[in-house]
Amino acid sequence: MSASLQREQRKRRVIGLVVVAAVVLLQLATDVVAGRESARILARFAFMALELPLLMLALTTSFRWAVRRDTTAAQALAMGATIATGIGTVFGLLYGLVATRVPELRLHFPNGVSFFRTTLFGILNAQLYFGLWSLAYAYPFAVESARIRSLEAAQLRSEAELARLRAHLEPHFLLNTLNAIAGLVTEEPREARRLLVCLGELLRDAVQETSETQTLEKQIAWLRRYAQILEARHRGALHFEWDVAQGAERAVLPRLLLQPLVENAVKHGALRRADGDGRVVVRARISDGGALVCTVEDNGPGMPDSDVRAGAFGLQAVRRRLELEAPAASLRLESSPDGTRSIVELSRAAQGV
Repeated sequence: MSASLQREQRKRRVIGLVVVAAVVLLQLATDVVAGRESARILARFAFMALELPLLMLALTTSFRWAVRRDTTAAQALAMGATIATGIGTVFGLLYGLVATRVPELRLHFPNGVSFFRTTLFGILNAQLYFGLWSLAYAYPFAVESARIRSLEAAQLRSEAELARLRAHLEPHFLLNTLNAIAGLVTEEPREARRLLVCLGELLRDAVQETSETQTLEKQIAWLRRYAQILEARHRGALHFEWDVAQGAERAVLPRLLLQPLVENAVKHGALRRADGDGRVVVRARISDGGALVCTVEDNGPGMPDSDVRAGAFGLQAVRRRLELEAPAASLRLESSPDGTRSIVELSRAAQGV
């Protein structure tokens, strides 16, 4: 049995004992305030001291059994009501038997003791105690269980969406990279073979890396190999620059988060320059507040604010991944006629620091 389950069971036992003690004290206080005879108060205390622990134990046992058997709420409720009825009947009859010998305990019946009425009295009291037990014992844990199930469902939905994003993104990257290499197969087969080896290394690293996060140093190393493929495919028309500040390499971020931004900067920015002198600059630094700031900048023609690459799958994927994996992070775009800048900022909390 896990430690958390043991703690939960101890908590429930304590709550059960508190409920029993509180009900006994409240009932006695009610009798005292009502001015009832001391004999009747003592008799009620004796019966409750016997009945309530037995009823609480039976209800708790039935509750655990219902949870293990995965019964419906209606079945569990019917089971609890049946148990309360049975125990109430027994103690109602027992109270009637005692009252026949102790007149002070009679429930002011004009024609002597009525076993039907004492039994009904016992059943109604047991149902009242069952209701109190349900509110104090079962209801709080039912609410907590529902909250946990809701959180688990939300987490499963997020994980499924994240898996879908990655499943879409990796073939997307692979197709674009193979298209880049295809242009060299006939023109420069030796270069194409070299780039295929480079692509193999990229895919090996992507497949072997199972962690959800990675250091910036590993991600930049991966991106450099990716950039080599793109520079070779667009020789003379595309150049990469790297500006990673000292100390930023150890920062942690979601795996391959920057790759779609780099691809987007190449396809929609640098390669659209009329003079064929496209550049992509990848920068990273740690801000004064400890946040990791990564910038992917191109010198393309830029786009109007209303059209800033809103339909690009890569940007949508990055933004959604940040929402799922690092809610404290942000992605913003800055576009002008001089180029476009994609800026990812991950606070210390978003980095898991």
